[in-house]
Amino acid sequence: MPSGSPTSGVGRVIAGRYLLLNRLGSGGMGHVWLAHDQRLACEVALKEIVFREPEPTGEEREARVARARAEARYAAGLRGHPHVVTVHDVLEHEGLPWIVMEYVAGATDLRGLVERRGPLAPAECARVGLAVLDALNSGHERGVMHRDVKPANILLAPDRTGAPYGRVLLTDYGISVRPDAGETRYTLASVLVGTSGYLAPERATGGPPTPAADLFSLGCTLYFAVEGQGPFERDSNLAEVTAVVMEEPRPPVRAGALGPVLRSLLEKDPGRRPSASQAEAALSDVVTPRAEPYARTRTDLGSQPPWAAVAPAPSPPAPAPDGFGPVVVSPSAPRHRREVPHVLRAVLAASLGLLLALGGVWYAMAHQGGGGAAGKALPYGSAVGLARPLRDGDCVLADWPGARFSGTPRLRLDPSCGARVPDGQVMAFAAAASAAEAREKGPARCAERTQEIRERLADVRSLAVVPTGAGFEAAGRRTACLVLGAHGPVYGPLGAHRGLGSPFTDTANMQRRDCLRTRSGRDADLVSCSGPHDEQVLGFTRLGKDVTLGEARTESDAACAKDVPPRDYGFDPSVYTSGSWTSQGPWKSGTHFVVCTVRKQNGGTMEGDES
Repeated sequence: MPSGSPTSGVGRVIAGRYLLLNRLGSGGMGHVWLAHDQRLACEVALKEIVFREPEPTGEEREARVARARAEARYAAGLRGHPHVVTVHDVLEHEGLPWIVMEYVAGATDLRGLVERRGPLAPAECARVGLAVLDALNSGHERGVMHRDVKPANILLAPDRTGAPYGRVLLTDYGISVRPDAGETRYTLASVLVGTSGYLAPERATGGPPTPAADLFSLGCTLYFAVEGQGPFERDSNLAEVTAVVMEEPRPPVRAGALGPVLRSLLEKDPGRRPSASQAEAALSDVVTPRAEPYARTRTDLGSQPPWAAVAPAPSPPAPAPDGFGPVVVSPSAPRHRREVPHVLRAVLAASLGLLLALGGVWYAMAHQGGGGAAGKALPYGSAVGLARPLRDGDCVLADWPGARFSGTPRLRLDPSCGARVPDGQVMAFAAAASAAEAREKGPARCAERTQEIRERLADVRSLAVVPTGAGFEAAGRRTACLVLGAHGPVYGPLGAHRGLGSPFTDTANMQRRDCLRTRSGRDADLVSCSGPHDEQVLGFTRLGKDVTLGEARTESDAACAKDVPPRDYGFDPSVYTSGSWTSQGPWKSGTHFVVCTVRKQNGGTMEGDES
């Protein structure tokens, strides 16, 4: 019987565990259900795969089911990201896959919101774009493309302060089973390419999925959000695909300061589109325009959505939400002052106490105005001591006045980013309109912007280096967001600052999903996962305090096989086995962290995406 028949409705129990309560909607994957997890006594969302009739049979059916399992596994790799709907599990029921996902209460998708209440203001649209870009970039770093970014796949939900659309989530992450859906999708060898009007021109002509293609789709989505219609919207799906490939997008009329960002994202040539970091900077300028000594284009607030007038009143300071940071725009007031629209004031107001509870996020702010010998204000004051503002990728040495992460550290730069054993590295920035705003919101923003990299490392914390009032301009009007080793140095560069081919001097800066080339018994280089590699990092475990480093090198493989088994990540246990890496750093710090990897049993080379 085809899935989607009445027998799959309310009251049915899936896999002996999930009781279907009601249908939430239908979309790209088929049907989405609210379900009760009878084992954990909580609500989840279930996506039911709905095949077209006649249903595929034999090898084609098996291939599609296997593809759904693999794609759900990739999405599950992003669990915990603040802007991705979490995938908990993929299961089979009566021969078909079901995806078990986070249930987001009170959520509405971007398409439905715009259709009901009108286009978003440019600054609010840019805020949504930053959150989606953050989610996409996290996937791209893992080699996972979304391939179907569109308004219907972006959820807006209440955040912890009660702001109705404060939380932004990207869903339907790369699920490529071909469902029976209202929107026409285009497939190549049974692999989903995208939705008409939102896929990149190179994808429409058969090219491979790339980060640049996802950014084009993001540009189409933001265009729809701010204009109320897609840039290539036509009367038929075929006409939309033709327009994507052959025609220029309609000139935007409501986009204001967002217009140049949209034009750059919608470039036909993927090589001319901005990188993720360039797009982030451009969107950030729309959200929080930078004050400059000369006139500049300001955010256009004339295209406020019709529902802005009924926005909630400002909220008092509250815990940081799961969504992106607050939107601060510059109205036509003197340049030294910025007002926050009512609908956005409740988005985020974080307290240092909450950040400490959530993972030891500290802020370093000098308590003195701080001037240099020549009377020039130091960016972060005399306690921090830096004479110049921190830059992206700067490695630092941190000297604490007492216990680690207690008080304000004095920072020194390590230009070599390795030779002097750095404690951490600058990974992001948080712009602010004033020194007071930097003090109030800088730590929370840094916690958000470093969350993804911190989750990929074994033992790190966030540190927000906040400028003083006197040093605010010298610091570039922004807080520097560092990632520091929680109990010891990181020994080298982190994240995207590590170059392919670079050797690891310690396991402290090995990250989940890193691919390694083993040069000798205990030496490894970072290599691309799309090419030949010997091992891939899956996660971490810890050995007992009484285990010596020498003992760890014989016990760590077994510990990883128990705590981080490769089969849980989709690796065939008849082909693959657990590996591990240990180093002196975790034993000096007393944490005894072990890096757990997967490798082939026969010692052969892994090639491309084998998971």
